[in-house]
Amino acid sequence: MNKFLCCTLVLLDISVKWTIQDDSPPRYSHYDPGTSRQLLCDQCPPGSYVKQHCTATSPTQCAPCPDQYYAEEWNSNDECQYCSAVCKELQYIKQECTSTQKRICECVEGRYLELEFCLKHTECPSGFGVAQPGTPESDTVCKRCPEGFFSNETSSKAACLKHTNCSALGLKTALKGNAVRDNVCQENTDMTPQKCGIDVTLCEEALFRFAVPTQLTPNWLNILAESLPGTKVSTENIERIKQRHSSQEQTFQLLKLWKQQNKEQDMVKKIIQDIDLCENTVLKHIGHPNLTFEHLNTLMASLPGKKVGKEDIERTMKLCQPTEQVLKLLNLWRIKNGDQDTIKGLMYGLKHLKTYHFPKRTIQSLKKVIKFLHRFTMYRLYQKLFLEMIGNQVKSVKVRCV
Repeated sequence: MNKFLCCTLVLLDISVKWTIQDDSPPRYSHYDPGTSRQLLCDQCPPGSYVKQHCTATSPTQCAPCPDQYYAEEWNSNDECQYCSAVCKELQYIKQECTSTQKRICECVEGRYLELEFCLKHTECPSGFGVAQPGTPESDTVCKRCPEGFFSNETSSKAACLKHTNCSALGLKTALKGNAVRDNVCQENTDMTPQKCGIDVTLCEEALFRFAVPTQLTPNWLNILAESLPGTKVSTENIERIKQRHSSQEQTFQLLKLWKQQNKEQDMVKKIIQDIDLCENTVLKHIGHPNLTFEHLNTLMASLPGKKVGKEDIERTMKLCQPTEQVLKLLNLWRIKNGDQDTIKGLMYGLKHLKTYHFPKRTIQSLKKVIKFLHRFTMYRLYQKLFLEMIGNQVKSVKVRCV
């Protein structure tokens, strides 16, 4: 007989037996002194106990558990278990005693059980953030804030916060932050002209997001870093990227860092040229409108998440040319929202702009930009190139393992 068919029949036979067993009570062995025989008696269901064992002529007799006693499972016990737990100070009854369940006590909010006492959750000091919040069963786990993050409070709930990016806000860093304080920003009073300072362009963001598929393997980021030519991104920086960014953002951050480290590489030079080509097209669509403060404020208000404030908009209008203002504000929105996908945020905002008196020409221009970025042919060319490099790296790893 076919082995597969044989195994299937065996499994079906087991399944049928279990179904039959499930329809009848479980049993237990009992010696009947009247007949000197070993009998199989039916167990009693949850919430009851064996009042009288079965005999050769009579079945098991069950009786319900009395008040403050319980039986959680089918059993052959002569009595139910006593609900002995008494909730102590700083505890509350999470589950009351019934005939089928015991009483369960739990520490009140902000405390955890340790050797019969409800102790207060540890508060992480300044310079440390909550890596794992405390529960009624476990204490808070604190972790020192990594580079670029800080905590200036003592708390059992607050995580470390990212340092404010002063340059992205058009400001200079007056005092560099550390583990216990944020960067201190101030107006740039230097005599040299201030720059608009778009740290990541739409084209750069779109290329690195679309050209490389993410999370193909569990160790995806390390394999990608190893496959890239030129100066390698250090293991320390890779781990920092994993800690600070979501899985969707990690690939983009890695490629951005690799690009900064390898500006003289031929491949990087080609990427920069293609990004410039993309940006020229974007500016043709989005660079013409002279939008007012009210228009820019409405555009920013339409985006999801944390909002770019009026002060940021006013500063942007002072520092940036009219052709750069929308791009700068979109860049600020991305930073304020934890490196979110700008294209998706813009698509969301355009749906809501229809309800405002917003220039139709600008809405059409933004739609053209989104459409162009999704269709930019360079993504497919680089995607093929990146996948070939990664494929070679994976094969190399497999050969070394063999």
